[in-house]
Amino acid sequence: MLSTPPLRRMRRLRSSEAMRDLLRESHISLIDLIHPIFIEEQLEQAMPIATLPGISRIPESHLADEVRELYALGIRYVMPFGISHTKDAAGSDTWDKNGLLARMINTIKSTVPEMMVIPDICFCEYTIHGHCGVMHHNEVDNDATVDNLVKQSVTAAKAGADMLAPSAMMDGQVKAIRQGLDDAGFQHVAILAHSAKFASAFYGPFRAAVDCELSGNRKGYQLDYANGRQALLEATLDEAEGADILMVKPGTPYLDVISRLRQETHLPIAAYQVGGEYAAIKFAALAGALDERAVVTETFTGLKRAGADLIVSYYTKQYAQWLAESKMP
Repeated sequence: MLSTPPLRRMRRLRSSEAMRDLLRESHISLIDLIHPIFIEEQLEQAMPIATLPGISRIPESHLADEVRELYALGIRYVMPFGISHTKDAAGSDTWDKNGLLARMINTIKSTVPEMMVIPDICFCEYTIHGHCGVMHHNEVDNDATVDNLVKQSVTAAKAGADMLAPSAMMDGQVKAIRQGLDDAGFQHVAILAHSAKFASAFYGPFRAAVDCELSGNRKGYQLDYANGRQALLEATLDEAEGADILMVKPGTPYLDVISRLRQETHLPIAAYQVGGEYAAIKFAALAGALDERAVVTETFTGLKRAGADLIVSYYTKQYAQWLAESKMP
C-alpha cells in the first residue's frame, strides 16, 4: 500500500470503454479519408501492384464500376493518378482536353456526381523521364514547369475537378495555379497543396504503381527530410499564395512537422500516408506480425492527434470495408 495515496488517479479516466470513448480526443471516420486510385489506359483487367498488396491498377474501362463501389462503401473523396501510355518529355497529355487526366475526372463525376474528385497535379506519371516537370540540362526547369501546371490545372477544372492537389514542388506553383484558375472562371475550385513534400525513400512502392521510375533523383526540388523549419516555410509560402489546404507528405515519419505546422496556421492540414507506410504495415500483417486493423487505426489516429484534419491513404477502401463488416449482423 502507498503510504500517501496519489492525489490524482489518472486511471479513473481509463477505467471503462464508455469512459475512454467519452474522453477520446481524436476520432477517425470515412469523412477524414481520401482514397487514391491508380487508373491505367489500354489495360484490360485490374493489375495487382506487387509493392502494394491489395492495391491494383484499375483499367480505365472499369473506373465507373470502381467509383460506384467506393461510393457505396461510404467513400466520398478520391485522388486519381493516371498511368499514361501517351508519354512525352513534358507530359502534354495532362492538358489535352481528351487526355487521360481529363477523361478520368469526367468519368468519375459523370458516374457519381457527389464524389469529390481531387486529382494529382503533376507530370511524373506522364513523362518519359519520370520527373515532375520539364527537363533542361538535366534539371527540372521550375518556371517552364509552372506554366504547364497551370495548363494542366485549368484542363482538370474544365473536366469537373472539385479540388486540385499540385505535388510538383515548384516554387510559385500555387500562386500561378490560383491565378490561372481564377482567370479561367474556376474561382470555386480549391487547392490542396503538397506544401511539405519530402524527398523520401517511402515513395518507393508508388514508383512501381504508376510506372514512373527515373534516372537521378528529386532532391533538387523536394524537401530534405532533415529540415523541419524549411518545411514550415514552404507551407507558409503556399498559404500566402492562396492554398486552401496544406499537405505534409509522407505522414508518419513527419508527425513533428504536422504538429509544428498546426501551431503556425489556421488552414486545414492534410497528411499523406504514402506507399512505403502502407507497405510496411501490409507486409508485416501478411507475416502475422501485427493486428492490421488495429495498427491502421492507430496510425490514422496518430496523424489526427498530431494535427492533421485529412488523411490520404491507400488503406481508405479497406478501412471502409472493415467499417462495413463491423455493422453487419
